[in-house]
Amino acid sequence: MSPSNSRTALITGATAGIGLELARQLAARGTDIVLVARNEERLGEVALQLTQEFGVRTEVIAADLTDRAALEVVEERLADAYRPVDLLVNNAGFGLKGRFLDNTVEQEQAHLDVLVVAPMRLTHAALGPMVERGSGQIVNVSSVAGYLPRGTYSAAKAYVTRFSEWAHNEYKPQGVHVMALCPGFVRTEFHERMEVGRDSAPDFLWLDAEEFVRAALADLDAGKAISVPTLRYKAIVTGAKYVPGGLLQRFQSMGRR
Repeated sequence: MSPSNSRTALITGATAGIGLELARQLAARGTDIVLVARNEERLGEVALQLTQEFGVRTEVIAADLTDRAALEVVEERLADAYRPVDLLVNNAGFGLKGRFLDNTVEQEQAHLDVLVVAPMRLTHAALGPMVERGSGQIVNVSSVAGYLPRGTYSAAKAYVTRFSEWAHNEYKPQGVHVMALCPGFVRTEFHERMEVGRDSAPDFLWLDAEEFVRAALADLDAGKAISVPTLRYKAIVTGAKYVPGGLLQRFQSMGRR
């Protein structure tokens, strides 16, 4: 088992995709992991795997982040001064395949709750103890979509990126590092759950999850406020600033087919 003075990370959406890979790479560093996801059985399986493979302590919280009562349980864990969380990763998320009017307002509300409300509330819960201790890290998983016109997903991710950048500058003097992590297309279950095929975007845009997370943690170690993977996505983000929004919007179906 890991020593009692080891770091602890709390990761939402930790049983699949980027969240699972982050849990694995952080555990490999000796970080204890608090896993948050909806599926209690899957949480137990991942927790056991991490403990057996890396010898770290694990804890699980089964929570649907669209449920305010369940979200409050996670907030309370983050605010617990006797069991400090050194790193919060707001990773939970999902996409809606349809365009705005193809979705019900309830679907859009759940989308907003997971992508915006949950990261905001969990960041608020974590920041207090971190500022009091004078140390801590928060990673909010955003998306390069936040720089592009792609409906409410894009709008939500734009919020996450700007909120994180502001929080980084606001609380860095008090010892807390906040980073927006902006993936593009990553080979995970995210698009499969949307029933979107890998052929929905060109091959060169798809990233390997292990390499992506390794680069993300390197940016976190370097103290960056925003992490954008690979030169190709950095170029897309830079170029998007100079391309008219109407032209960019023509490509909004990419990654949704």
